[in-house]
Amino acid sequence: MDPECARLLPALCDVLADPRQPVADDTCLEKLLDWFKAVTEAGSSLLLLQDHPCLVELLFHVLKPQDLSSRILSFALRLAGIFAAQENCFQYLQGDPSLFVASAAGQLLVRVLDLALCGPAEGRVSLQAWDWPACARKIVCHLEDCLRSEATPRVTQALHVLTTAFGHCHGLWTQGLWVQLSPLVARLLEKDPVPAPHALVDLLLSVARSSMLNSDPGLWETAAQTLSHLSPTQAGPLAAGILKLHDCPQVLRIQAFGVLLQPLAFVLEATAQAPGTPGLLEGATGDLMAVDTLPPSKSACVGLLCSTLAHLELLQPLPQRPSPWPQAPLLAAAVAILRFCNGSAAPSSEAGGRLCAMLVGCVRVQRAALDFLGVLSQGLGPQELVTQVFAILLEYLMSPDSSPTVLKKAFQATLCWLLSSAAPPGCCDLEPYAQLVLGELLAVLQKRLCSPCWEVRDSGLEFLTQMTRRWGGQAGFRQALLASEVPELTRQLLQDPESYVRASAVAAVGQLSSWGLLAAPSSPEHPATPQKTPLEELLLVLTTDSEGFPRRAVMRVFTEWLRDGYADVAEDPERFVARVLQAASGDLDWEVRVQGLELALVFLEQLLGPGGPSAAAPPGALAQALQALCRVQLFEFAFRSLFDCDRPVAQKSCDLLLFLRAKATPSSNPQEAGDGPDVTSVEAALRRWQAGEQGQLLGELAPEAVLAVLRSMDLEALQDTLAESSDHVERSPQSLLQDMLATVGILGDNEADCY
Repeated sequence: MDPECARLLPALCDVLADPRQPVADDTCLEKLLDWFKAVTEAGSSLLLLQDHPCLVELLFHVLKPQDLSSRILSFALRLAGIFAAQENCFQYLQGDPSLFVASAAGQLLVRVLDLALCGPAEGRVSLQAWDWPACARKIVCHLEDCLRSEATPRVTQALHVLTTAFGHCHGLWTQGLWVQLSPLVARLLEKDPVPAPHALVDLLLSVARSSMLNSDPGLWETAAQTLSHLSPTQAGPLAAGILKLHDCPQVLRIQAFGVLLQPLAFVLEATAQAPGTPGLLEGATGDLMAVDTLPPSKSACVGLLCSTLAHLELLQPLPQRPSPWPQAPLLAAAVAILRFCNGSAAPSSEAGGRLCAMLVGCVRVQRAALDFLGVLSQGLGPQELVTQVFAILLEYLMSPDSSPTVLKKAFQATLCWLLSSAAPPGCCDLEPYAQLVLGELLAVLQKRLCSPCWEVRDSGLEFLTQMTRRWGGQAGFRQALLASEVPELTRQLLQDPESYVRASAVAAVGQLSSWGLLAAPSSPEHPATPQKTPLEELLLVLTTDSEGFPRRAVMRVFTEWLRDGYADVAEDPERFVARVLQAASGDLDWEVRVQGLELALVFLEQLLGPGGPSAAAPPGALAQALQALCRVQLFEFAFRSLFDCDRPVAQKSCDLLLFLRAKATPSSNPQEAGDGPDVTSVEAALRRWQAGEQGQLLGELAPEAVLAVLRSMDLEALQDTLAESSDHVERSPQSLLQDMLATVGILGDNEADCY
């Protein structure tokens, strides 16, 4: 390994193992794996690991419970597989008993099988495993021994290998492998307890998703037996997976749905339900377990309810979901769970009392139930149940015991139900009952905007923004909102000490202003003091706020205002655009600069009209537009952005200038470019900017000079260059490592060659 790469490697491993660091993109990780493959092919993997213990430490570290991204986990798994491909290196890594190395070894076995049985001779491969090549027979015998073993880890290993084989390999040999091993898999169900239930579920779903294997009737029989033998917690993922399949026997679907509904059926039985409430399992057939109890421990009960709600939430919008869908009982169950969690339930049995004791104050179940309740808003329900839904949501929104995350979920679910309550269909007005709820909601919102917890203030502002976006033009909503203190509180939160809240306040102010819901009231204490307009207030945020989030939010609002013709902007759009671009062009946050270019593009489209290269602007309109663009100094911003150190800014600028050039390209008179004005000073400034000298200004520009410069630039080539990878100039491993470290600030700016 290159000495400089060896020096950088420990720091890179630390970055990859740190969940707080921004994750490298997939392209960088793929290149890193390619480099490790090249290094191991050129020498000993064992020596590489011995000389660089940071690599082994990385593999050990990713096994610890933490919030590492799936990309890093996948990268580390594949890296372990690269090392384990050499026998001495594999033996070295066997001082580690983790699933990590076992998984890498399992993938290696599958790869050997695939190589031995695929290829030109695949059509001649027998479906009988005993006719296979010696190495393949040896692997199959090893898997058979593992499946017969009394040691659960060996069974687990074999099931993982088979799951990988059936999930990633599509050769005819997989049919022979399943015929050979499926009896041993089915025999696992005869053991008590069933070994490795989670791995068994993964295997059955992998086989069921394979078009080459799911025609085997024995598969569905084994799946049905598995649903009957496993506990509801263990069987839940299998039941949910079966219900997501398109081709599956109906009797098995009914059984699987029954398994998913069992925990919620118990919840309904544990409460004093009103007469006539339909049961969840009515009409379900199949070999169902008795619905008599939930897991006795709190952690197991909470886990089962959360996983059940999550599975049903994912099923609800699918076209292949069970039909009929028990909407009313599911609504009743979700409300009952939320009542158990806040202590307002009325248990009807001793089991219900135990359930209440386990769930009261459980934030995890509250979040899952509120998510599920929000999804159920997509269906209809009896008015009595809808009333109960709004009642429980208001209880959670008003309760001082609701955690910030629960409040956020409650706001989101409430919005879903308000959206579903529009009547008649397609009308923006609220349904009469929802209109009554609105007054209580605004009272709650007013209180939450004054919360000492910034997350609560932030969630309240997001809820207000979404409501205003939907009902800002509806008379009932406008009247209720203007009668409250919510608009003025929102305005005050532009000065909130927390930047996330300020950003959300900016978005809310933008929506309220768009609908004319932020009229400046006269202050009784200072009647002569004029209040700033929303436009002036947001310009102040853009030019003075020390954090990037609020400034980005201002730019999004300004772009929306310009696009939608907001009154204060439409009075003098040139002055507005000039002020905004002046602020955005000098902003240190690259996202603000990108959004500034987006606003400039909207302004350009309004002057010249949208359309592709074929829709060139008329000469008169083009001349007027170019003069306006020069007055607002759009070209100063756009040309300078072409050489911005942040690539997204340069890409956006390139897109804008290509759009302008397409609009300005004449259909005739090809000699115009040669007759153009002197552009020496402009081109000299561009060269200085490209070299990193940003001090010089373009000054006043003539439209003819702008057109001449645009036609002389190879913007297409620049666009292609910007689209290439960050190591385009130098494709060395050292460059790759430097780029990845520079993105997290480990190296100085002068040590990286990327944007």
